[in-house]
Amino acid sequence: MESWLPSAIEYIHRWIEFQHRASQRPGCIVAISHRDQIVAEYALGHANLVNREKLTPRHRFRIASHSKSFTATAIMKLRERRKLRLDDPVGQYVKGLHPQIAETTIAQILSHSAGLTRDGANAGQFSDRRPYLGETELLAELRSPPAIEPNTRFKYSNHGFGLLGLVIEAITAEPYRVWIKREIVDAAGLRETEPDMPIAKGIPFARGHTLQLPLERRLVIPGDNPTHAIAPAAGFVSTAKDVARFFAQLSPAAKRSVLSANSRREMIRKQWRNPHASLEGHYGLGIMSGKLAGWDWFGHSGLFQGYVSRTSVIPACDITITILTNSTDGLAVFWLEGVMHILRAFAAGGAPKRRLRDWTGRWWSIWGAVDLVPIGNLVVVANPHLLNPFMDATEIELTGRDAGRISLATGYASHGQAVRRTRNKAGRVTDIWLAGSNLKREKILAAEMERRYGPRKARPAR
Repeated sequence: MESWLPSAIEYIHRWIEFQHRASQRPGCIVAISHRDQIVAEYALGHANLVNREKLTPRHRFRIASHSKSFTATAIMKLRERRKLRLDDPVGQYVKGLHPQIAETTIAQILSHSAGLTRDGANAGQFSDRRPYLGETELLAELRSPPAIEPNTRFKYSNHGFGLLGLVIEAITAEPYRVWIKREIVDAAGLRETEPDMPIAKGIPFARGHTLQLPLERRLVIPGDNPTHAIAPAAGFVSTAKDVARFFAQLSPAAKRSVLSANSRREMIRKQWRNPHASLEGHYGLGIMSGKLAGWDWFGHSGLFQGYVSRTSVIPACDITITILTNSTDGLAVFWLEGVMHILRAFAAGGAPKRRLRDWTGRWWSIWGAVDLVPIGNLVVVANPHLLNPFMDATEIELTGRDAGRISLATGYASHGQAVRRTRNKAGRVTDIWLAGSNLKREKILAAEMERRYGPRKARPAR
């Protein structure tokens, strides 16, 4: 393990705990893999806000469109077994399609360039207004022509991956759920993953939750509805640990995988750019990819009613991160980006030097919290409120055991000014002075705010 990684993992945990608490989301599970080993796994919050069930890492979540990466892996495995070719027309395996759809290739469907409808004329299954489509209903909708000409742009389609599930069934002569569970899920060593609901009785399952608005409170979304023919696109149920382990195995450098390195490289290769999007992003074969904090990444995200999830693999440092959240406004995507920024900062700065390791902790003023984070030869003043806690962060150069100087800060901060710590008689640090700003521990600041701003007790009448 890189020397900087343990310190980065420790701060990631502290930062996500703060983000979860400050955002008042129901729950989240985080798993981080490094070189095929899970190096961090934890759960925060609740699996069900109504009965206050505590969330654990063993709770299963709906991982939604992560399912597409499993389905793409299955297609690539059948290709390796010479059961299909990526340029085969899908109509070679599934009958009853519109002639234009029948001519689209498996590769076009895998890369979302077949021009197919996203979710049909009525996408109510994704808002709990109707059941997910069965095979007959899916095929009926695929008798209509594609929405746009194939091979003209990236256009996401859940119906397309449902169609790939039918291709798998046609080739294997087995139900999608049975074949992919044995040949992909079990073969990858995953013990907490199912291709769809239902799951076995007694297995802990995290319920989804609605937005806070418009009711001003969250309601529980059951989240246990089967997705039927849409399972290959959105049905999977898993834990953060299993998802991280699976995606780590899709890296071309992974030592263990159900696919050859050549197939993995083909999956993550950029096929299409996401058009009309503010952030640069691409899609391969069942795989999203992008660049953040100077690092290339690949993975997938997932949105299911009541759940938001995200996984990213960073090949440059062989790290995989999965974050699962159980609310419709879950911040998994943003938190994962924050994790990447934290990892990048530690990778660039290195493990903290021994003399400044105790310059750490969370400190408060009425403006909020700051985190002192030792990295390399510096102490960074991180902002845990931000989705990138190191954005425009002040840096401190130590000049003594309890003294330092702000060596780098924005023009609106206190560049060049002194920093000091004060201690009580027992030698415990009680205050941080960042230039003229006095920061205290959370409980001390909370008591001070209560004294200063809390309601005054009425004096008893005489």
